[in-house]
Amino acid sequence: MTNHATSSSGYGAGAGAATAGQDALLLAARVLLGAIFVQSGFGKLMALGGFIAGLESQGVPMAAVMGTIGALVEAFGGLAVVLGAWTRLAALLVAAFTVAATLIAHRYWDAAPEAMKMQQIQFMKNVAIIGGLLALVAAGGGRFSIDGWRSRR
Repeated sequence: MTNHATSSSGYGAGAGAATAGQDALLLAARVLLGAIFVQSGFGKLMALGGFIAGLESQGVPMAAVMGTIGALVEAFGGLAVVLGAWTRLAALLVAAFTVAATLIAHRYWDAAPEAMKMQQIQFMKNVAIIGGLLALVAAGGGRFSIDGWRSRR
């Protein structure tokens, strides 16, 4: 039997046939991945001064600018991923943020011996999250997304 359903994965460009189950999995992936960034990003925005002070203590150049941009990308990029709005672009921006944040905050190779294992775990967790975000860049938001709704109109 041929499946004629098309996935509305990105900006209206179908990525080929997809089942409702695949679209449901894309929805779950978007919510699970995006929620991490929504919670963390809005938390940083609510306590931006402390977040920026932490970046300054780590020697991040232009900490106020970088911290503000990072928190905005994290919060609103995460929200776009959850909703499936501009999914590919949002997931790519959040992945880029996560690469930068990981290289700044989880340099396990430079960590004190007692912190090395935990920093390595955090580093590898972020690498896995980046992989999930890149899968969304490839697949798009699926049928159960704002992108999917817009492409059906």
